[in-house]
Amino acid sequence: MRKKMLDWMLLLFVVPLLLLNMTLKSAGSQPPFKSSLLAQAKAAVKSVSAADVKAAIDKKEKAIYLDVRTAEAYESGHLPGAINLPNRILKSKISGLIPDKNTKIYVYCLEIRLSPLATKTLNDLGYKNAVLMDATLEDWIKAGYPMER
Repeated sequence: MRKKMLDWMLLLFVVPLLLLNMTLKSAGSQPPFKSSLLAQAKAAVKSVSAADVKAAIDKKEKAIYLDVRTAEAYESGHLPGAINLPNRILKSKISGLIPDKNTKIYVYCLEIRLSPLATKTLNDLGYKNAVLMDATLEDWIKAGYPMER
């Protein structure tokens, strides 16, 4: 009796979960609602290229280069002069780190997944000069641009 009940539980609960997981994986790495939010955020913010960010660094433009990845990812390599503020604590820490809302902020992450949302959050908080670097770190490195550790 107990074995039959376990078999039914497996059939009713575990199998649908496995099918859902397989469906999400085949649909891409992000669930549809998350990719939709990402697309909306990206469309709502100003973007610049990696070349634009490199030019700003070369000109020593008065700006903040904001890496919104985890501290561990940041320590593995980041843009020259960048500061780290992980996306998950951005809202609670940004005003202490960058009190002047007119500051130019170039926002980036590894694969352009966190940075559009972070840039939109910054814009919503009044940081109107926060812009998205619309390039991956791989693009940055392939272009031969420098990294710091």
